[in-house]
This record gives sequence, structure tokens and C-alpha cells, in this order.
Amino acid sequence: MKKIILTGGGTAGHVTPNLALIPALVADGFEVIYVGSKDGLERDLVKTAGIPYHSISAGKLRRYMSARNITDIFRVIKGLGDAIGVLRRIKPDIVFSKGGFVTVPVLAAAKILRIKSVTHESDITPGLANRLSQPFVSKICVSFPETLAHIPKHKGVLTGSPIRAELLTGDKSEGLKLCNWTGHKPVILVTGGSQGAAAINACIRETLPQLTKQFRVIHLCGKGNLSGINLTDYVEFEYVQSGLEHLFALSDIVVSRAGANTLFELLALKMPNLLIPLTKEASRGDQLLNAESFSRQGFSKVLPESEMTPARLLNDVQLLYNEREIYATNMIAHKQADGVAQVMAVLHKNLR
Repeated sequence: MKKIILTGGGTAGHVTPNLALIPALVADGFEVIYVGSKDGLERDLVKTAGIPYHSISAGKLRRYMSARNITDIFRVIKGLGDAIGVLRRIKPDIVFSKGGFVTVPVLAAAKILRIKSVTHESDITPGLANRLSQPFVSKICVSFPETLAHIPKHKGVLTGSPIRAELLTGDKSEGLKLCNWTGHKPVILVTGGSQGAAAINACIRETLPQLTKQFRVIHLCGKGNLSGINLTDYVEFEYVQSGLEHLFALSDIVVSRAGANTLFELLALKMPNLLIPLTKEASRGDQLLNAESFSRQGFSKVLPESEMTPARLLNDVQLLYNEREIYATNMIAHKQADGVAQVMAVLHKNLR
């Protein structure tokens, strides 16, 4: 049986594409093993998939000056030793990485042990971990065609993003049950990603008296960010691990950050969306580029966080809802590649 190690962590965006690949890998006869950090979000997400999990030491790779950059060098070095030990024991045929700081020692270890590896970059410009890992990998799968200009030509492959098949199987009636709602009223799903978005959370909650006159609101607010607000047409969750497909099926429009994996899930669902990307000050600017690309293609309406006020948010939500059919039609016309099938093809070509 062929063995594959999946790695990726730090945020759900570095884990969910790996989870999307698992059914195809298992069906194709792979034994799947996951390598992640000791206490990262990925550990709990992978546990539900029933996949063996091995943890290694990991140091965060920061783009700014911090004393912790020095101490984390030693964690990265220890992580490399941990990863070499895990790979020697498992003897995988190939390693697939989705990015995040935990992946650098795993890919370096694979290079040292002469094990082929492939990575995937979701955003238009590669993140720091994927940039550091480029010398170690055979191929770099990308979601956006624009990304190919930022990586070595002989390594880049446009695959699209692996999407979890279950997201396309949502049931509206099950969504109503999850929210404890009955009847019919337009629904907005608000998400700030797995870690939440404080600015979006605050603005949405401030507009609830006006929003709920016309809409019901499902708010995925991030761990530790529940407000306790009790309104008939408002329900909040920290994070939805099971049943998200039903909440999407129930929703008419989505308000979201602009992480690449979320964008490609919305594209697959043909879901009209209002994007509020992270600012350049709070990130490396990848979400701004992602949102610009989707806006240019007619898939998304964009509200810069610097321009977000309760009044502007209400206005843009109403405009999006009124024009939702236009955005849905643009997405339906897009010939989206099957990211899972495309990545699987790359893996097969690079098996040792």
C-alpha cells in the first residue's frame, strides 16, 4: 500500500484542503498519516477524520521583529529532528503540504531523506512557509493563475483548490434545525474564518436591529467570541465542524474574510458574497489580492475594512442581496477545475 504524509496547520485554511483530499486518497489505496503541531487547530480537525496523527515541535515564522523569533529557531530545529524521526519510521512514498509554519521542518526532512514532496499554495502570493519550502519540494500546486508568476516556472502547477465534497451536499431543512428556525426569511451567513474577525463581529452585532428586520443571520464568530445576544433571527456559533454544508444550503448570501480556501468554497457553491479582507497592516496583504481577483471576475462584492461602518455594511449587504443573481450567474459560468482530481494527478506523477 502506498503511504502519504499530509501536513499543514495553524489555521483551518491550512487543514481543510488536506481533509478534502483524504477520501480520494483512501479510495485510491493510500495509507494516510498526518503530521502537525502538538497543540495546533489541526490536531482536533484531523482527529474527526480518523487519520493517525503525529506531532512535532514547531516554531512560528514571523515576518516582523520579535524576541520569540530567536527562541522559535530552536523549536524549528527540534521540529526538524522530530520530523526526520517520524518520516524514517513511516517511510512514506510522498509528502503533501498545505502550508503553515509546522510544514517547513517536515518538507526539509523529506528533502534530507530523499522523499518526494508536493505543496499547495492557496493565495495569489505565496506565504512565508511556502516560500521557505520551495527548494525542498518537487511541485507547487496553486489555486490562482496569477500565483504562477511568483514561483519557479518548472515547479508551478495550476490545480485549483481542493474542496470538501460534503460542502456540496447541504440540506436546507437540516440547516433550519441547526439554527432552531422555522419558516422562510432570507439568510445571511457571516464568517471571519476559524479564528474569527473582531472588527466584523463588532460591526455585524451593531447592525443586528436593522439587519434582522429583513434577514436572519448565522454568525460564525470564532473561538471565544460568543456574545450571548438573544434574538429570534440571530444565531451564533464559535466554529462549525459538522453541518456547515447545511448552513451554506440555508444561506442566500455570505459575508466573509477573503481567505483563499473560503473563496474557492464559495465559488464551488455559487454563493454570492461580500468580502471584507484583512488589512495590509494586519496581514501580508494576501486577502486584499484574493478579493481583488474575485471582484474583477464578478464573483464577489468587496468592502475594505477601512471603509466599514454599520451604515456602509448594511448598504452593501442590501446591494449584494438585490444583485445576488448576477454574482451567482458569473460563478456558474466559471469553469472551475476539480481541485481534488488535479492535485491527485500531481501526486501520482511525483510518487517516488
